[in-house]
Amino acid sequence: MSDLVLTEVIGHTGIITLNRPSALNSLTLDMVRTMTSALLDWRDQADIHCVMVRSSSEKAYCAGGDIRFFYQKGKATAIEGAALIEDFFTEEYALNHLIHHYPKPYIALMDGVVMGGGMGIAQAGPAARIRIVTERTKMAMPEVGIGLFPDVGGGHFLSRANGQLGTYLGVTGEMIGASDALYAGLADVFVPAAELPALQALVVASSAGNLREDITRFAAPFASQADPANSRLAGMRESIEQHFSGDFITELMASLSADTSEFAGKTLEIMRKRSPLMMCVTLSQLRRAATMTIGECLRMERTMVRRCFEHGEVIEGVRALAIDKDHAPKWNPATLAEVTPAMVERFFESAWPAYAHPLRALD
Repeated sequence: MSDLVLTEVIGHTGIITLNRPSALNSLTLDMVRTMTSALLDWRDQADIHCVMVRSSSEKAYCAGGDIRFFYQKGKATAIEGAALIEDFFTEEYALNHLIHHYPKPYIALMDGVVMGGGMGIAQAGPAARIRIVTERTKMAMPEVGIGLFPDVGGGHFLSRANGQLGTYLGVTGEMIGASDALYAGLADVFVPAAELPALQALVVASSAGNLREDITRFAAPFASQADPANSRLAGMRESIEQHFSGDFITELMASLSADTSEFAGKTLEIMRKRSPLMMCVTLSQLRRAATMTIGECLRMERTMVRRCFEHGEVIEGVRALAIDKDHAPKWNPATLAEVTPAMVERFFESAWPAYAHPLRALD
């Protein structure tokens, strides 16, 4: 068991504490395995009524997967490096599926940075999840900025966000706050960070049957501090619906280019910095995922991530962001005009026959 993830039971509550503050709780394979083991153990224990996932640091809930690990192992020529990358994504996506179908209330205290893989361990299935945000919440699925796509079930939860908000967040990679997350349907309640100790005490003391109602009642006095109606996304909603309803990135960018508003100008500037190929792949992913189950979505994403490392776009993106830090990735292709339908389709061609897919057992 990893000391980067602490597990304990208090009363009838299983508590998982992410404990890698120096890396903003970026997930390692050992962390994924420790979480999976705890959740499987607690799932079948009758005296465990709910699970709460939190951080030991106020800076981050979880900033995603360990992208430096991806770079190091992706660059390695040794078989071991490739195998570890394969294991990480297979087991991480299996964990996302386990959380989505968890039969007990699953409370995610999304305090601080919540990105990528952090979203995957927060966006549980509708029946179980209780997603809590604070004034420190900084939420994003920023993968298009590192040559990847919104994985960990991102196709599933972004495609089900309100209207085209998930499309906007997925293809731009933009960060949002608490009120935005509530407005988009990516969080359930707001609680000030100073009140989290009291909330956690409430969870431990509450009965399983009344937990959601108790948390909602506890959060009610603070609702005006993160009003979804006054969120930044709410102010941009009309423009987002206007420009992000198409099925092709060229269509989206043409629509934005014809608009002289400040929103359109800033959004175009953002998108021109992203990987042209991965924006196209992401949009196709979101449209396909809208009619998929979570299991189908994660199987698709498992194929997609294999193709990403084959292509090398993610290696270049991580290099530019986290290794050399020159913030000048050399995307391939370099321009949107060079992206062909065949290039995009390649990311959805399964790397395995159905009977051999590493996530074939997901229902």
